[in-house]
Amino acid sequence: MTERVCVGVVVGAHGIKGAVRVKSFTEDPADLVGFGPVEDEAGRHRYQLTMLGESKGLILVRMAGVADRNAAEALKGVKLWVPKAALPQPEEEEYFYSDLIGMRAERADGAEMGRVKGVFDFGGGVIIEIEGPGGAVMLPFTRAVVPLVDVAGKRLVIEPPDEVEVRLEGEEEGEDGE
Repeated sequence: MTERVCVGVVVGAHGIKGAVRVKSFTEDPADLVGFGPVEDEAGRHRYQLTMLGESKGLILVRMAGVADRNAAEALKGVKLWVPKAALPQPEEEEYFYSDLIGMRAERADGAEMGRVKGVFDFGGGVIIEIEGPGGAVMLPFTRAVVPLVDVAGKRLVIEPPDEVEVRLEGEEEGEDGE
């Protein structure tokens, strides 16, 4: 099966003629309509998008086959997917968040911290979630905290801020004298 990437989500209807509001996950939200048809997560429905405008950080689009407000409202929450091959290749120091999921996370000395469970952008900056032996920890995805992303080697180097306590593989709670 072709690898796909989620590029947006329908957040609601716009008007009475079937237009929808979409939160785009692309760098430039308007780029979403240029990747060709999008599919729902199951791949059962395909939609050709036509850009209508932008409003409050969302794009307004018409989806082929969606002709009224009821049909548009029924799409709320539908994630929009495209084949990864339809996206431009990331430049140096750029990454697809989906490529980071599952990567090994380690400290600079090679001590394993766990695996990347998720990458999130809640509006205040990108957060990376690392699942390790002590549970999950969420860290800012900045150069200071993640100085190395080795996509080919499927690993990240993490330097957690002093305020964050992270247990390493095999380390028991309280081993550091606290």
